[in-house]
Amino acid sequence: MRIEEHCPLQEKHTFHLPVKARYYVEYDTVDELCAFLKDSPLLRQYPLYHIGGGSNLLFLHDYPGVVLHSAIRYVETVSEDSDSLVLRVGAGVVWDDFVAYCVEHDWGGVENLSLIPGEVGASAVQNIGAYGVEVKDVIEKVETIDMRTAQPRVFTQEECAYGYRDSIFKNRYRGQYVVTAVQYRLQKKATLHLDYGNLREVVTRCACPTLSDVRQAVIEIRQAKLPDPDKIGNAGSFFKNPVVPVAHYEALKKRFPDMPHYPVDEQWVKLPAGWLIDRAGWRGKSHGGAGVYEKQSLVLVNRGTATVGDITGLADEIVRSIKATYDIELSPEVNYIE
Repeated sequence: MRIEEHCPLQEKHTFHLPVKARYYVEYDTVDELCAFLKDSPLLRQYPLYHIGGGSNLLFLHDYPGVVLHSAIRYVETVSEDSDSLVLRVGAGVVWDDFVAYCVEHDWGGVENLSLIPGEVGASAVQNIGAYGVEVKDVIEKVETIDMRTAQPRVFTQEECAYGYRDSIFKNRYRGQYVVTAVQYRLQKKATLHLDYGNLREVVTRCACPTLSDVRQAVIEIRQAKLPDPDKIGNAGSFFKNPVVPVAHYEALKKRFPDMPHYPVDEQWVKLPAGWLIDRAGWRGKSHGGAGVYEKQSLVLVNRGTATVGDITGLADEIVRSIKATYDIELSPEVNYIE
């Protein structure tokens, strides 16, 4: 276990804003985590916040307490049959390293989620998704530690109450449980999911597409439109894609005939937030040192000198603009940390 006081967080979150934590604590095992939660005097004096790869959060100021981070990294097989296998993965494993590992072994289910930043633990909290696939589709169980009691609890996929970029860990149990491992069921004879966006167009350049072809296509598409957070500070998609009633969509369609849409069911339609922001004129716009990325309007970036106020100010302006233009309330996908 490593404890650092007055720790800069600029390189520990992907917006790369100049904020600090009163304490930064990184642990390597579940036993270390439990011992810290039970015995550390820091927790009697300071608030606690657990982070993963720092790819989906925005610190609103210096964090006045303990920022906790997992370095639990392993991949092991739990069970296997002729059709599938279940892998148990430590929460500190880099998500895309895990995806690459699965694809290399020809195990399907997560290839569409290639190049999503962050770590395995956060995948189960956020219900990450891309190109028609959500991680909930492959999660079997989520192993956690209760931060109040330091006792373990295993959640089934159903108990996680997954929704669009949502889970029980983001609402009812927000801040209560630390994910230590996630169990995923991967398929040995995978069905390729190619019906979202322009993925099929890219993949079908190959005569008989494989999992590796899908992964490379997703990487190619993402790199073409999304900034590398190591070069340009950002947290990926800043807003959730709004889900609106069919009647609302039909009314908007009369004003915007080319509006893309994705039916959810007979009553609801999902609209791409990036398209809404782009059509409202925000592409490339700046607010102080923050800006809307030129290649993907869903991404807000730190142009190198952004303050927290620049990012939140830009986000607030966009929310007001989308409400005024489409009568739609955008919600942040990024977690604001007080």
